[in-house]
Amino acid sequence: MTLFHHPEVTMQPDAALNEQQHVPVPRDAEEAGIGTDATQTSDLTERELQILAFEQKWWKHAGSKEQAIRDTFELSSTRYYQILNGLLDNPAALAHDPVLVGRLRRLRSTRARTRRR
Repeated sequence: MTLFHHPEVTMQPDAALNEQQHVPVPRDAEEAGIGTDATQTSDLTERELQILAFEQKWWKHAGSKEQAIRDTFELSSTRYYQILNGLLDNPAALAHDPVLVGRLRRLRSTRARTRRR
């Protein structure tokens, strides 16, 4: 069996290949601030960071979450969601937790489409 050989095509050594590929920083390293731009996270207020942490929790019933919002942040649920929606459009929030912000953005888009129907 003969392999077709292209003289103009060269194989790159593994080291050169790795330099060209983007390798994401592990999540634990991000939380420790290793390999990330710490100024992006510092653009978020303490309350915004607390809201993102709060949104990572899963809620079985909407009523329990509404009560927790009042107890934790001393805000009405309407005001809380206004702040959260603004936070979802903040690039610093996306840099801080891209998975969470992406999920919340998708939920927001789905709900907006449902309301338009």
